[in-house]
Amino acid sequence: MSKLKLRVLGALSIVLAAALCINACKSNAPGPITVTGATGPTGATGSQGATGATGSQGATGAAGTPGAAGSAGAAGSPGATGATGATGATGATGATGATGNTGATGATGAQGATGADGSANVNSYLFVNQSVPSVGYKTLNIPAITASVVAQGAVIVYTRNTGSTAWYALPYSLSGNTLTVADYGVGYVDIQANFTSGGIDFRVVVFNGTSVTQLAVQHPGLNLNNYAQVAAALHLPNN
Repeated sequence: MSKLKLRVLGALSIVLAAALCINACKSNAPGPITVTGATGPTGATGSQGATGATGSQGATGAAGTPGAAGSAGAAGSPGATGATGATGATGATGATGATGNTGATGATGAQGATGADGSANVNSYLFVNQSVPSVGYKTLNIPAITASVVAQGAVIVYTRNTGSTAWYALPYSLSGNTLTVADYGVGYVDIQANFTSGGIDFRVVVFNGTSVTQLAVQHPGLNLNNYAQVAAALHLPNN
């Protein structure tokens, strides 16, 4: 063994021996109490470490079952009807507004039907294709001739050849042949002829309660011998 190693071992042995001596020589009596020194100043706060990564979000939980709907509450009873309030006073009448412009004239309406002639109550009778005798009378039955017509009315008889259109008032004469009203009474007219013939038409117009004179006054210029004028004035058939 070298000398260096021996020296080291010797030194270590001395240290160990000293340590053992110190421990063995310690007394059990407590030593003096020492005063605690002042607390040193707090050291500076260290810098904050970096924030860690956010963890992944957990899965959403299943929706819970909806609760049952509650029952509807009972309807409240209607409140009592309030009393009718008093009628308010009538307000003052407002001022009359300005008169509006006159409206445009409306279109002319359709002409109404011609009213009945007011001059007389007229009846007309047509007898077609009649024959007349040279002896006696041709009697025409006319129900419109009443006792009032005989007393206050008028009867006019017109004639024409059957198939023609022009009427002639009686008495009528042509080439010596004559037709006249011999008489009329309640319900009839008698026609007298001086010849025998057929194919003759008669038109009898009865005016109730109107004399021929009154007709002339009510229809100035009316020619009673012209049946076309009479028919137009009194709205009678013109056939």
